[in-house]
Amino acid sequence: MIAQEPRLTVGIISRATGISGVLNGVFRADPEHVPAAERTVRLQGPFGVVPDGGKPVLRTGSGEIRPVGRALSLIPEAGADFTLNDVTIGVAFHWERREAQTFPDGLTLLSPDDGTLTAINVVPLETYLASVISSEMSALAPPEFLKAHAVTSRSWLGAMLARRTDPDPAACPEPGPGGASPLSTLPPASGGELPEIRRWTDREAHAHFDVCADDHCQRYQGMTKIVSPAAAAAVSATRGAFLTYAGRICDARCHKACGGLTEPARNVWAEVPIPYLTSVADADGPLPPVRTDAEAAAWFGDRPDVHCRVTDPRLLARILPDFDRETADFFRWSVSYAREELEGLLKDKSGIDFGTLLDLTPLTRGPSGRISRLRVTGTKHAVTVGRELEIRRWLSKSHLFSSAFVVRTERDRGGRPIRFHLAGGGWGHGVGLCQIGAAAMAARGRTAGQILAHYFPGATVTRRY
Repeated sequence: MIAQEPRLTVGIISRATGISGVLNGVFRADPEHVPAAERTVRLQGPFGVVPDGGKPVLRTGSGEIRPVGRALSLIPEAGADFTLNDVTIGVAFHWERREAQTFPDGLTLLSPDDGTLTAINVVPLETYLASVISSEMSALAPPEFLKAHAVTSRSWLGAMLARRTDPDPAACPEPGPGGASPLSTLPPASGGELPEIRRWTDREAHAHFDVCADDHCQRYQGMTKIVSPAAAAAVSATRGAFLTYAGRICDARCHKACGGLTEPARNVWAEVPIPYLTSVADADGPLPPVRTDAEAAAWFGDRPDVHCRVTDPRLLARILPDFDRETADFFRWSVSYAREELEGLLKDKSGIDFGTLLDLTPLTRGPSGRISRLRVTGTKHAVTVGRELEIRRWLSKSHLFSSAFVVRTERDRGGRPIRFHLAGGGWGHGVGLCQIGAAAMAARGRTAGQILAHYFPGATVTRRY
């Protein structure tokens, strides 16, 4: 039960061989982590951290701080914050880049068993949320959308924290890492029953901190993205407010654009029905589900009048951060690969040599048209892969926008594939709040309560602190 504002541990940098940055103001080492002689040292200015003997050794102009264990926590004096260099954003996505970022409050440096370094920001939940709202979407977005987003993000955090003390899968479903068939036992394509590789990774898969700072959890860039008065007001207005269902905090989710229909959580992560994470039409009226390839081809070939079909560049400029606006075709998109190019990509991403690629065959679709099982057939192997994120990973150098697509195969006169054309829609897993759709709803006058009721049917908003 969450009754007061928690403090979060947010992983900023992981598996680093060295970390550098600047302490902007005075910090002191947590007395529990350092010898008595180092407990009064005032730490300030540029610093570097290296792993040494399983410990994170901090070097500043004030000297060297060597903790007694694997962790070193730095506690700020009033007004101090810190900057970390070479923070990676958009990990493994097409917008991946590195930049210096500044964060409020505490810094913990950790040297795990593998001898690398991890940098963790220790920050109050509401302070964290103000940055998330400004980092995930533009802080200039409509205020009612910012409120809805704040409640959604806070709810996911609350459910994640509650899961540690309440393992009830019906209340706090655990969509953790999926399994995989052993690749060494793959039979030839003609060898009978096809093996199936099913992998999925949820946001909770972090051993040393509550959440990471990237899109795998929620995009958090500390103080680097200026928290606008509107974002701060949205977090303040909804302080302590969570989505709840049957008295429990909802495991609320969000994504960039559903493409017209959202997807049930059970089709993306573990097969656990979650009543408030079902499929809804991103429109004011009902829309039929997209189940078959023929229905998907018609759906992705159309541009239906749904909330996340935003064509006004001025509204997109209000909704999306600048680097997300580099992606202009998120609602309906297409990708084309020469057969040889896709063969190399599949081998690189899956570790399987399929030989000559013959077919990509969708086997199972959810109501949004997203594929949860895809058969990849080559002259050497034929494998069924799922779920949606693994499919997206196999078929792109980074990730496809979504697994909602149809396949058109261009063949030569002998029937041999020449090119594979993918035509799809949406951006992300499609579960829960459609961020662009919700922002468009707010721009048209819908309230935060109406937006949340639309995307999370049956859930209510409850203040816990």
